[in-house]
Amino acid sequence: MNPVAFSLFGINVHWYGIMYVLALLIALWAAKYFVKKDKIAISNSLLDSYFFWVEIGVILGARIGYIIIYDPNTLYYLTHPWQIFNPFVNGEFVGIRGMSYHGAVIGFVVATLLFCRVFKQNILLYLDLVAISVPLGYIFGRIGNFLNQELIGRVTDVSWGVMSAGALRHPSQIYEAVLEGVAIFIILYLYRRYKRFNGELIALYAMLYPIMRFICEFYREPDFGIGFVAFGLSMGQILSIIMFGFGLWLYFWLKFTKK
Repeated sequence: MNPVAFSLFGINVHWYGIMYVLALLIALWAAKYFVKKDKIAISNSLLDSYFFWVEIGVILGARIGYIIIYDPNTLYYLTHPWQIFNPFVNGEFVGIRGMSYHGAVIGFVVATLLFCRVFKQNILLYLDLVAISVPLGYIFGRIGNFLNQELIGRVTDVSWGVMSAGALRHPSQIYEAVLEGVAIFIILYLYRRYKRFNGELIALYAMLYPIMRFICEFYREPDFGIGFVAFGLSMGQILSIIMFGFGLWLYFWLKFTKK
């Protein structure tokens, strides 16, 4: 498919941008649904404010994280920070490409901490709500990657392979949409009724996501300019191991702490 959905006044609107907006709206809708269905003590106005804070944190974290971890022009962007969110190249509108999930996580955590501190909210209630709301939105994000022909899969000869970058490849973005989005949502949706302490869902998400991501990375082309980092593992897999370790620590810390 053409990555450009349509043009408006000479500006190309990409499928990825449309999917990104849909992902945000679906995540917000899911959060409001679960607040009402599960009678979570969060007002609608506070949820809207939290969504605004978190979205700023996610966008900043995702973009800056990509610049620091993956982009080959890191030094240029660090010395020209005003270019990080510049959608024009040589006067032509090309949009903003390059977002890091792990950077988005850091931005999300910082925004959540600040929000809950300013408004004196129970951070664990919000984090558990995020854990069951985000996976649905994440599905659209990965579909956006697929339509934008980015984060492509490794070369393969399977019958369901797709032509990308001049070769038949695994549709790894779809694998990620299914495992990181659908599968995690179903697991947490079914388990949420049995959670034993606040924060358990976000801790489980912090372990489930890196497991699914680690698996999908075997079918995804390593990041350009980085390749395999160590032991035949990609940067995404290395970061997933770190994230899993943090999630495991968080789970047991929350489970056994008396605070």
